[in-house]
Amino acid sequence: MQVKIEDQSSIKKVLSFEIPKETISKELNKAYADLKKKADIKGFRKGKVPRKVLENRFAADVHAEVAPRLIQEAFVEAVENHKLDIVGGPQLDPPELKPDADYSFEITVEVKPELDDIDFQGLEIKKTLYEVSEAEIESQIYMLQKTMATKQKVEEDRPVKEGDFVLIDYEGFLNGEAFEHTPKVENYVTALNMEPLPKEFSEKLIGVIPVQDLDIEVVYAEDFHDENLKGKTIQYKVTLKEIQEEVLPEANDDLVKDLDQYETLEDVKTAIRDNLEKGIIQRVKHEMSEQVFTQILEKIDFQVPDALIEGELDGIISETEQAYAQNNTSLEDVGLTREIMQEKYRDVAEKQARRHLILGKIIDQEKMELSDEELDAGFEEMAQAMSATKDAIKNFFNMDPRQLEYYKHTQLEKKAVDLIIEKSNVVEVTPDESQAADEQTEEEGTQA
Repeated sequence: MQVKIEDQSSIKKVLSFEIPKETISKELNKAYADLKKKADIKGFRKGKVPRKVLENRFAADVHAEVAPRLIQEAFVEAVENHKLDIVGGPQLDPPELKPDADYSFEITVEVKPELDDIDFQGLEIKKTLYEVSEAEIESQIYMLQKTMATKQKVEEDRPVKEGDFVLIDYEGFLNGEAFEHTPKVENYVTALNMEPLPKEFSEKLIGVIPVQDLDIEVVYAEDFHDENLKGKTIQYKVTLKEIQEEVLPEANDDLVKDLDQYETLEDVKTAIRDNLEKGIIQRVKHEMSEQVFTQILEKIDFQVPDALIEGELDGIISETEQAYAQNNTSLEDVGLTREIMQEKYRDVAEKQARRHLILGKIIDQEKMELSDEELDAGFEEMAQAMSATKDAIKNFFNMDPRQLEYYKHTQLEKKAVDLIIEKSNVVEVTPDESQAADEQTEEEGTQA
């Protein structure tokens, strides 16, 4: 077998194969010999069917079975012999197999780019010294009050104003007839300017004193996400029955009496502060990582295989679909499609692929490994995050070795980022200094 490899680019290769006709003949003889043993053809005893009869009846089937096997064997051998680091699936349009001729075909593949050693030491990065403010803690307490708030009817004879809740009945009509997709809804409580009600409801209700009937016209846009309403004009009959106000409970120990893990309001504030501080640690780590990759990517340039970009895109889209599914909705419900997502996030996917390639190179370059202790600590951290036991996490990975290898690699990537930051020149700055530096950089970029 002859194999020629042509570089179309640094990441794309065309493998040209030529399998001699002697090999083709040998493989066809084997295939027909096996077929002869089991072929059941009227007028012939099993095992005695002439080769010519088999060829007349089953040539297409035999060729369809032999050709893919020859292609796969040749491809695997070429990949192993030439140590090709292939990403994605091979592309080929296999020609027809002819018994009396050499079998020639081409396979196009993408390979990982070969990166030179990366000089990552001595990068200049800033570490912003964020602090948890009392205002942030109070904001969290306020959100807790909001979740426990009650609504009370406004007894005062006054009109609806911003910030109110309203109790309404409503029904939509199309061309004067009741419309099945806007059925009558009774005793509906909502804040003004809140979905799913159209903004026209709030505009008409403000300034109205209950009890009062209103006619509200809503013109739905041609690109409205609900297929049943897009482009339609619906006349809503609305009855404003009462105004309600939100009443917040006081911020004291009684506020947390139903929270099992806390006894006092101060306990809750301490927990909030701890969580905010953990969030700061993650934010700082993310910001420093962004600076790392920005500077490294300024130093090196390389092509990224489409297969890696598509893989990152699939991950982004799948995560988005899952997030919407948890809220009982879908991409289509919010006017998105996979095609729109692919176009919108392709640059993000390419950036992620570049990061993985850079980190993979540094991991190999520095001969980084994950110790048993580090792996065990990772399992413990995952168990806490998922409210599971460490043994359960271990059992999961033991049942799926591929997931374990993927997890190990993600941990090694984190370790590589930590190493780069450790070897960098880190300058501590206040949030104000950091913002001023970012604004100056942005201004210089605009002038350039």
